[in-house]
Amino acid sequence: MLSRGVFRATQTTGLSCSARVSLTASRKAPCASSALSAESRRSISVYGYTQAKALIYSKYGEPKDVLKLHKHSISAPHGSQVNLRLLTAPMNPADVNQIQGVYPSKPPFGISLGTAEPAAVGGNEGAFEVISTGASVKNLQQGDWVIMKRTGQGAWRTHAQLDESQLIRIENKDGLTPLQVGTVSVNPVTAYRMIRDFCGWDWMRAGEEWLIQNGANSGVGRAAIQLGREWGIKTLNVVRQRKTPEETEALKQELKDLGATEVITEEEMLTGNFRDMVHEFTRQGREPIRLALNCVGGKNATALAKTLAPDSRMVTYGAMSKQPVALPSGLLIFKNLGFDGFWVSKWGDKNPELKENTIKDVLQLTRAGRFKDIPVDDVQWSWDTAETQLAESVQGTLGGYRSGKGVFTFTGGD
Repeated sequence: MLSRGVFRATQTTGLSCSARVSLTASRKAPCASSALSAESRRSISVYGYTQAKALIYSKYGEPKDVLKLHKHSISAPHGSQVNLRLLTAPMNPADVNQIQGVYPSKPPFGISLGTAEPAAVGGNEGAFEVISTGASVKNLQQGDWVIMKRTGQGAWRTHAQLDESQLIRIENKDGLTPLQVGTVSVNPVTAYRMIRDFCGWDWMRAGEEWLIQNGANSGVGRAAIQLGREWGIKTLNVVRQRKTPEETEALKQELKDLGATEVITEEEMLTGNFRDMVHEFTRQGREPIRLALNCVGGKNATALAKTLAPDSRMVTYGAMSKQPVALPSGLLIFKNLGFDGFWVSKWGDKNPELKENTIKDVLQLTRAGRFKDIPVDDVQWSWDTAETQLAESVQGTLGGYRSGKGVFTFTGGD
């Protein structure tokens, strides 16, 4: 096996002066760029190989137990291949469920990264920058930002080599941050499609119809609030009570600042006064609640369903309480309510063009300042970040009250 050099290539079409120095020669290279930092020297080898690390798993279990940091080399791209550098990648609950082996969609295990046993790369969402392209690549160039077209392609890695057909190019990255691009394809798309596809809104009554949702502080919940504001749909939002009344009120105000019409706690919803509260919010029922978005289940979901006007819909996209959705028969018989499920991964795979259009629409709102970032718990990922730190960050995704969504931000350069 060829030993790997430690010098960095500046282009895929040729090597820098430093990279042309013989591996066996001990003399100094006659060019100023020879004094490269340790971080830079790790990135590209003398043969044009990109040095990469990936969070992988070869068996199912808790992230802290099964995630491993695997180092490998990526060759220069050829044909329609594209080499990428990670910008940012969120840690979504579905990513953890996938690693645990309880998620319906599971990425294929393979040995393409040179692992000792078949493994998959964690993560389903992220923003990457193109660092080099093969000769047959038509629509991407160095410096472009891209996201992965499908789930299961593995986003938690410092660098990747994928085919151009597996990527969605961000046509205009001006005015956007890596965080906004890296978190657009799951939560905002989920909210967008549920609101658009499951309810026949009367757009002539803008500002007079409602949706109700639990998990309103989640990424999907925040997206639904902002899209509702944009489209003239009022929102009644249910959140979990915080540790102190002050913290609860601060959260309510934060969501109202995003555009929420009303915000209540789950405890308030499950009291006997909830019906009266809804009656007052909706002008004594003259403004119907047409859609419910449920990611909790159990009694919480039942309470949402009871607020719906006749011929309305509830869409379930999560089950945080791990309790089934229990429905009184009267809601089905006398109100003719419809109950649906939505899985954005499956929807996106079936509707790739519509997914791209939805992403463009959300990013246009973001660029215009009408769609705000989610709060994040930023995990800086440098070349020297320890495996345990990365794995523990993933493990914490499902636990307790977080300051924001966990997000990996790669700081290791090209």
